[in-house]
Amino acid sequence: MIQIRDDGSILVRGDVELLDAEGNKFETKPAFSLCRCGHSSNKPFCDGTHKKIDFDSKPRV
Repeated sequence: MIQIRDDGSILVRGDVELLDAEGNKFETKPAFSLCRCGHSSNKPFCDGTHKKIDFDSKPRV
């Protein structure tokens, strides 16, 4: 499952392999969040910075 959270991160749950541009595997847990605001100090993972910068995004289909 991949869920885009309003004003926040991308939540990923399940058996997913996350690779960088060179094909190197990131260590992940069964559920993790990816940065969407671009300001995380732990990219590609979310560190909650979106709350501090008042990130505003509510994508819909």
